[in-house]
Amino acid sequence: MKKALITGITGQDGSYLAELLLSKGYEVHGLVRRASTFTTERIDHIYQDPHESHLRLNLHYGDLADGTGLRRILEHVRPDEVYNLGAQSHVRVSFDQPEYTADVVGTGALRLLEALRDYIHTTKNQVKLYQAGSSEMFGAAKPPQNEDTAFYPRSPYAVGKVAAYWFGTNYREAYNIFVANGILFNHESPRRGETFVTRKITRAVGRIKLGLQDKLFLGNLDAKRDWGFAGDFVEAMWLMLQQDEPGDYVVATGEAHSVREFLDMAFGYAGLDPAKHVEFDPRYLRPTEVDHLLGDPSRTKARLGWEPKVGFEELVRMMVDHDMELAQRERTLLDAGHAVHSRAGD
Repeated sequence: MKKALITGITGQDGSYLAELLLSKGYEVHGLVRRASTFTTERIDHIYQDPHESHLRLNLHYGDLADGTGLRRILEHVRPDEVYNLGAQSHVRVSFDQPEYTADVVGTGALRLLEALRDYIHTTKNQVKLYQAGSSEMFGAAKPPQNEDTAFYPRSPYAVGKVAAYWFGTNYREAYNIFVANGILFNHESPRRGETFVTRKITRAVGRIKLGLQDKLFLGNLDAKRDWGFAGDFVEAMWLMLQQDEPGDYVVATGEAHSVREFLDMAFGYAGLDPAKHVEFDPRYLRPTEVDHLLGDPSRTKARLGWEPKVGFEELVRMMVDHDMELAQRERTLLDAGHAVHSRAGD
């Protein structure tokens, strides 16, 4: 039985990846940051009672800001594969918390690489590492972007991801560690955090439809993104680590749509007019904007045999359907006299 360690297992990608690896017979271990509230909502459906024997999903307290802790977890888990998905991943927030973002995203990847280098040297065990990159690394580069496109990051988050990419590349060349850099373009799902623009839109659609809110405030509607389904993208991550040689891969759908298109499709699917409910708020603009991200996944398709399965319209409808159901639950609770707290319009 292969063992995998996932940083960021409680996030969108981590939850889908954990499901995939469990379905393939892996023993899965995940890193969880200590918090005073539960953060495992996305993996609760696959998490087992830790008192049961023969567990195939195990969680460990750890943090990419704690190199000593990372070393200890590697020695305890003894993984065959490590997937570094942990990050402060909100681009707009990275302008407000640049030092923290750079520390976790950039230096955090370095801490993990150092811990892995020591572990491999001490145990002689071979471990493959997937380093999660982002299309934000391309920033202002002219589309379409592929593995040979020069990076032009436009946010502290993107700069941190570029640093992590080059740390991974350097350790691959200097120490012969199997490091695969996945440069993933935007990928969404019903598990996307509610502060990300796509989920913010679909969450608002459900709540507006059911009378739970009236307005949605957004920033730049003209930005274009290459949007895919997170459940498809995690398969590409796994495929990268099944290769004989490590490499760098762009994972994308090959088509781009504007935020306005996403907005119109989501509202239209629910029979709503966005003009009646959506207002502009400059607080959601970035100091340096990224206008157009469009990935060229030719290498990934040719070498890994990977293809996205869920198209743009299907993705939007999937997210709206999920958030309509969530809003219906809120409506039911409200009608029954229970207080409902939501910040979906923020």
